[in-house]
Amino acid sequence: MSTKTNESELPEGFKDIRCIICPTGCLVHVENINGELIIEGHSCKRGEEYAREEFVAPKRILTTTMRVEKGFLPLIPVRSDKPIPKDRLEETLKLIAKAQTTAPIKMGDTLLENVFGLDINIIASRDLIEM
Repeated sequence: MSTKTNESELPEGFKDIRCIICPTGCLVHVENINGELIIEGHSCKRGEEYAREEFVAPKRILTTTMRVEKGFLPLIPVRSDKPIPKDRLEETLKLIAKAQTTAPIKMGDTLLENVFGLDINIIASRDLIEM
């Protein structure tokens, strides 16, 4: 499958990507040839879409911990509520490392809102009672 797009939007070269969308785990070859994206090796449409996004703009759900004041535990597990662009993960981790919240906390509470203007929140992954 090939897709013509703006050359400046696509990374150069090629990448072999293991699809994680279904148990088949296809090895998908994605290559930018003169601004044309060539995608081969996928067995379904979802695999093609996954490989395209992973090649052009990879994203990940971020999971880590955040410090807590007055909590039964000193840290609480947190995660992003949406995938974060892979190139912004490190700075997001640094932001969370500097942050601190206060107990009590309910699972799903937003602890950091609209991180870097990306419309992504950092939310609590569990309840944490006050000490």
